[in-house]
Amino acid sequence: MPLPKTFHVKSFGCQMNVYVGERMAELMTADGLTLADADTADLVVLNTCHIREKATEKVYSDIGRLRKNAGKQGRAPMIAVAGCVAQAEGPEIVARAKVDVVVGPQAYHNLPQLIRDAAAGTPALDTDLLALAKFGQLPRRRRVGPSAFLTVQEGCDKFCTYCVVPYTRGAEVSRGFDAIVDEARALVDAGACEITLLGQNVNAWADGERGLHDLIRALDRVPGLARLRYTTSHPNDLTQGLIDAHRDVESLMPFLHLPVQAGSDRVLKAMNRSHTRDSYLRLIDRIRAARSDIALSGDFIVGFPGETEAEFAETLSLVDAVGYAQAFSFKYSPRPGTPAASLADQVAPETMDDRLQRLQAALNRDQHAFNAATVGRTCAVLIERPGKLPGQMLGKSPWLQSVHLLTGATVGDLVKVELVRADPNSLSGVERVGQAA
Repeated sequence: MPLPKTFHVKSFGCQMNVYVGERMAELMTADGLTLADADTADLVVLNTCHIREKATEKVYSDIGRLRKNAGKQGRAPMIAVAGCVAQAEGPEIVARAKVDVVVGPQAYHNLPQLIRDAAAGTPALDTDLLALAKFGQLPRRRRVGPSAFLTVQEGCDKFCTYCVVPYTRGAEVSRGFDAIVDEARALVDAGACEITLLGQNVNAWADGERGLHDLIRALDRVPGLARLRYTTSHPNDLTQGLIDAHRDVESLMPFLHLPVQAGSDRVLKAMNRSHTRDSYLRLIDRIRAARSDIALSGDFIVGFPGETEAEFAETLSLVDAVGYAQAFSFKYSPRPGTPAASLADQVAPETMDDRLQRLQAALNRDQHAFNAATVGRTCAVLIERPGKLPGQMLGKSPWLQSVHLLTGATVGDLVKVELVRADPNSLSGVERVGQAA
């Protein structure tokens, strides 16, 4: 098989996967390949997610569709499967789908060599879990958008009973303080003015005695870095130092994604979440005491095995108590090899459907209420891309809301904007030159 000259990366799932997809693209570009569309590329990388049910079958479906479409054009592109499905199902994917390359989420720095191996007819499978080995071998970020991701922590030690992450991403590991600060400076040099720190359990980051709040305070001093965010957090690792950073650090945006998953203590214990409903709500109170305008986001699972209607009602009441600005809700999905997959009392699909609709209605209500409450505020909006209308641009508010406005500003500018109208999923704003944000 000839070495590919062009490539395409298709990423699924979380922001970590988006970051990994960008880094794989940079690796291949540095190795001499050129970015192309999926229907013309010599190499297609499927960067997979394993969180939801039937993720593996979706990979096989995508592989089949790629081969069918390419066959109609008389092509046979090299296919690589990366990410968490590759980690969990690597040998099976090689045997069943006859793909050319399989690489796990901790070994993607080896992708260029794996591509060369595949072209030479050598088996190309790498699912090594040495998480930190790759960072020193990744190319320097040369050009990024105004908002960039920076991985600081990988893996998870929490072992929630429904979750495959500890098995596909490995144990919690933190990158070194100096390496992170250096990469942040490189990202700013490459065009970023906002950085989101990423980790499966990002607030577990530590380097010696330093915690995530120390890292945030250091990054706040990087010239040209106007905004900081971080995701995803576990309630048990949200320290007082991090709460204080939300109060003290101006560049740390007033937005916090803090998954709770359920409102019932019995369900939380069955999930092995290690926090209770009350401890979570008290934590929310402490956060809001430090930063009253903070926008809160969460994750929810409905239909966890054994969940009763009364326990689901406790989740709805927790939503009412918190008032989330954004949230993500999912039906429970049994993942092979996780403890919850073998639990009795699996909830009927139609019951999960009904509960998901009711929960999502409450979350949509609160998101619109939060957006409406910000109307009349003046804030800085980071311009990210052109809108659909002539002269329209789209950006993000400090509270991670999408804001449309007519402006002469360009991508990467921070614009003072008065929020004038709230829609269900976005806001409209008017530029206010000279007005304080």
